[in-house]
Amino acid sequence: MRLSEVTVGNKVKVNAISGNRHLLSRLIGVGLAEGALLQIVQNEKGQPVLFYCRDSVIALSEKDCKKIEVEEAGE
Repeated sequence: MRLSEVTVGNKVKVNAISGNRHLLSRLIGVGLAEGALLQIVQNEKGQPVLFYCRDSVIALSEKDCKKIEVEEAGE
């Protein structure tokens, strides 16, 4: 599934990120890479997706979130 499809409160693990070099560089710079664990804080249509990643809240556009493939994180 894509990060843009995850509901609030769910925890997921990043499987793959697609996109241009600029996007990949930006995401790696904030600690978002394959294997990272995320918890969704906000995911409303027309708003940025907010999620916790490595003790920080990150906001990404829905367009960018569609480029991030995730799976449910086992606890």
